[in-house]
Amino acid sequence: MAPAKKRQNNNKSRILFRYALISLAFLAFSVAIVVKLFTTTVVQASAWNARAHKELSEVKRIAPERGNILSSNGNILACNLKVYDIKIDLRHAKVNNGKPIPWEKIDRLADSLDRYYPRRSDLNAHPDTFKKYSWHAKLKKEFEKPAEKRTRALRLAQRQAIEDFERIKTFPYLNEFKGKGFRNPVYKEERKIRMYPFGRMAFRSIGRVNEDEKTGEIHGYSGLERDLDSLLYGQPGLTKKVALTNGLTNWVDKAPVKGFDIHTTIDVDLQDMLEEELFKICVEANAEWGTAILMEVKTGEIKAISNIEHLPDGTYGEALNRAVLPFEPGSVMKPISLMIAFEDGLVSSVNQTVDCSPFQRTKDPHAPGVKNMKQVIEMSSNTGIARVIFKGYAQDPAKFYDRLAGIGFFEPMHSGIAGECIPRIKRLEPRDKRGNPITMTSRHLDLARQAYGYNTEIPPLYTLSIYNAIANKGKYVRPHLVRSLIYEDGRDSVLPIQYIRNSICSDQTANKVKQCLHEVVWGEHGTARAVRDDRVKIVGKTGTAYPVEKGTYNTAKRRYAFAGFFPYDEPLYSCMALVLANGGNSANRTSGQVVKNIAVKMYSRGMLNNSSTYSASRKTSSPVMSASTKCNPKSLSDAIGAKNIKRVKGATAIGNVTVPNVLGYDAPSAIKILEERGLNVELRGSGRVTSQSLAAGSLIRRGQKIVINLSV
Repeated sequence: MAPAKKRQNNNKSRILFRYALISLAFLAFSVAIVVKLFTTTVVQASAWNARAHKELSEVKRIAPERGNILSSNGNILACNLKVYDIKIDLRHAKVNNGKPIPWEKIDRLADSLDRYYPRRSDLNAHPDTFKKYSWHAKLKKEFEKPAEKRTRALRLAQRQAIEDFERIKTFPYLNEFKGKGFRNPVYKEERKIRMYPFGRMAFRSIGRVNEDEKTGEIHGYSGLERDLDSLLYGQPGLTKKVALTNGLTNWVDKAPVKGFDIHTTIDVDLQDMLEEELFKICVEANAEWGTAILMEVKTGEIKAISNIEHLPDGTYGEALNRAVLPFEPGSVMKPISLMIAFEDGLVSSVNQTVDCSPFQRTKDPHAPGVKNMKQVIEMSSNTGIARVIFKGYAQDPAKFYDRLAGIGFFEPMHSGIAGECIPRIKRLEPRDKRGNPITMTSRHLDLARQAYGYNTEIPPLYTLSIYNAIANKGKYVRPHLVRSLIYEDGRDSVLPIQYIRNSICSDQTANKVKQCLHEVVWGEHGTARAVRDDRVKIVGKTGTAYPVEKGTYNTAKRRYAFAGFFPYDEPLYSCMALVLANGGNSANRTSGQVVKNIAVKMYSRGMLNNSSTYSASRKTSSPVMSASTKCNPKSLSDAIGAKNIKRVKGATAIGNVTVPNVLGYDAPSAIKILEERGLNVELRGSGRVTSQSLAAGSLIRRGQKIVINLSV
């Protein structure tokens, strides 16, 4: 028994020894905790308190949602859109489990990506381009790397909708990965972008946004996006960290406030028509650029504004907004000078005559002689209008500037158009800035030129605003692009009509100037006789000026202007166009035609308080039914009671990888067919499709632009 008892005692000793060691370890650990606790709470208390205060007092900004920009009838011109960058983690366990690498499946994945999400739009332009930039080359390069060196975020597509994410997950090889979130190597990163559904329509007027590099905030840098940025941006929110029982969490201290939705005056249909007409005239005249503005007479609402420029690639596109930039106006200034002369009593009647013989180094371009006020404007007499102004301002030429300032001509419009400039007209003082005397001869010469539109620089918007006032019986309404502000809760704050001046001339004076403008288009010797159209009576004034380049006039080019309003008896709209083209053209055949064509189109659609004649000129005896994806032609013809119809239908679409033939389709159906194949569609005109810029049957590159022309 002694050996057994001895073994028992030895086991007990070992157990007690181990227990002692464990107890000592726990004791040491407890001492360490106490020491660390003492160090943290007493010795380092101030440092930890400062860190906690810093964490809990840090306040971060929450970016607000930017407001939308809407057209006059509520169509969205600019809005926010949630898109996704679609990526794959090539170090993910599910990707690296495949041994060996399934090259056949990866090649099929590359085929799908090249077809729907190519890395370059011109991928098929050249074999070398395909070899270098195809997904075959990219995926091969990545999968040949060791697993630990592959990229964790290979971007397969960017700025795509959620539907694209779901589509990509069905592609070969990727469709084998199951699970959601981190369990699937294919994932998406959310982004918010500013979307412009109408593309480059009114591009300069609507504007664009960009991200501030320092703050990461999105702000406007052009157009309405910039001028109304403080309203569109909204009010940022504030968030800070708070301590809860389970740790720190973010607490919204102040919720962000969405920016106002801006309800603009832009009419999408009128904008489309104006752009089409300006584009057509610029192409016909081989113009360098053109600008046009359409405004509602009573309210000053800018219904359409377009800027076309000849781009380096040989095409025309929306570019610099010259509607608010100053240019020498030429003869469109003469009715403004005549309005002042009538209002000041320098002339009293449209039949009062003036000597138009050579005056102030100027000759009458339409032969000297005696002309009445109608003929002065009709024949665009430089000497005639200069002599009229000299009756009131020859003794003190500086007062002509003061007279223009008195009607508010130099005040900022605050129209909502970015880059707006005020007119530049020199005040003809007796001394220059250095105090040196200026001769009366020199001042008289400048006064004469100012009277007929030279030696001045006036933005087209300012010129049009005075013509609009003449049409509005002297009421000088402020041109503007913003109709109302819409709050986050849906309340609509309509902005009242504002006047630069309640009146810049009497109703009688405005009527006299209207009579003179009438002769320009409808008179026997009018300079704008080609603007006549019996359907809608347009009146206005032509103007021509040489552009200044490198400090001198370039006589090989001319700026052709036409400003006016319609209909004559009860004006509803005022319009001005300005076109820079080579010599040999005329304002009558360029800018005048832009105004005429937009007026006729509006008339034909019943937009001038008239009955629509939109289809009256069509000579087909049977109704024409365009092709459509939305209706059955027979049921439609039965519904409208048409016994005989002429059906226009395009050829059958050729697969999903080639451009379909949409000739004859209506616009919504054509857009649907083309966009389903990944094409970006630009519409021109109205009616059914008569031509398309990409040939039917040609290979599609996703994101490629196609222009479809519509006609009735």
